Amino acid sequence: MLIARVVGTTISTIKDPKVRGRKLLILRQTNETGEMIGKAYVAVDLVDAGVDDLVLTGHGSSARQTYLTKDCPVDAVVMAVID
Repeated sequence: MLIARVVGTTISTIKDPKVRGRKLLILRQTNETGEMIGKAYVAVDLVDAGVDDLVLTGHGSSARQTYLTKDCPVDAVVMAVID
């Protein structure tokens, strides 16, 4: 799991049917002080997060273990908003 900041949203007009209807967010990983590091990446939003939210993300096979993403072709999911 990684902590990241939501920096934007994106859309896709053509995608796998298993991912249709899911919101896609653009994220950047943060360090322990909240400073953004690394490259931006896209994750499927499971918790209705918004721009500037600090979120907890799951990656790889863990991203496909949620009820909503079971057997879906996803590599990253937003699974919590950090208060």
